Amino acid sequence: MSATEKGNETAQGDCVDTQLDSGLMAEGPSPSSQVAPSQVTGDSDPDKYRYNMNYTSIGQCVIINNKNFKKKGLNARKGTDEDADRAEKTFRWLGYDVKTFKDLEVAKMEKELTKVSKEDHSKMASFVCVILSHGEENGIIYGTDRDVELSKLTSLFRGDRCATLVGKPKLFFIQACRGKKRDGGIVGMSLGDTEAIEAEESTPRIPVEADFLYGYSTAPGYLAWRDKQDGSWFMKSLCFILDEFGKQLELMQLMTRVNNMVALSFQTPCAKKQIPCIVSMLTKELYFQK
Repeated sequence: MSATEKGNETAQGDCVDTQLDSGLMAEGPSPSSQVAPSQVTGDSDPDKYRYNMNYTSIGQCVIINNKNFKKKGLNARKGTDEDADRAEKTFRWLGYDVKTFKDLEVAKMEKELTKVSKEDHSKMASFVCVILSHGEENGIIYGTDRDVELSKLTSLFRGDRCATLVGKPKLFFIQACRGKKRDGGIVGMSLGDTEAIEAEESTPRIPVEADFLYGYSTAPGYLAWRDKQDGSWFMKSLCFILDEFGKQLELMQLMTRVNNMVALSFQTPCAKKQIPCIVSMLTKELYFQK
């Protein structure tokens, strides 16, 4: 990389403008708490380990697409509209009722997600949220005016705050940087191919943080790359894999293929790489079909 190119690679959120022709941008328990052996052994009912998708609707998908920023130092996220368009088409194809919001300040992000979290999801099987924005380390995401902790937004859908999504999968896909480090890669030796739960003793209790999945575009501390004409590596890969295999494979299989595609199919002209990070608190297998 030339000195000029090095000087032009300035990190800001999920946007590092390389100024190259490609248009790439970076973006030990007590006895009383022990589980009886019968509770962890095999079960003849295969549905025990699979989310019930037999509802009137598969659910809602909320897309927040932040492109233009009022906060000084955050450039427009060129290519994000392509990400949003792909996500809309993909999740509609999977059966979701899609709502897209563009260029929201933090207060508006909180307002819209709070509104959705208070709706009745009892006839819905799941919930999806896609957030496209600038981001930083330690779970920071940007509205158009300032930053907010991602957990403040996702916690609106916790089991103790959104009763009609208890026991149902809540999926968050985040295209944003999580730091300023760049992954230089390495040459490997080989590359292998509900209803609310009542407080009764007879009813199993569920952790409030259960049944969430976070699909981050990049590993903690690293930039996330985005092409200013064709969108981000992560969203392009996510939508491609869901379009090709979304009605066949289980979610973790799908996300592993997304990781594979981002890791092996993309590289900047300066040989920088990227690997998404999947954080799962799901308690069952998820298939996007009944």
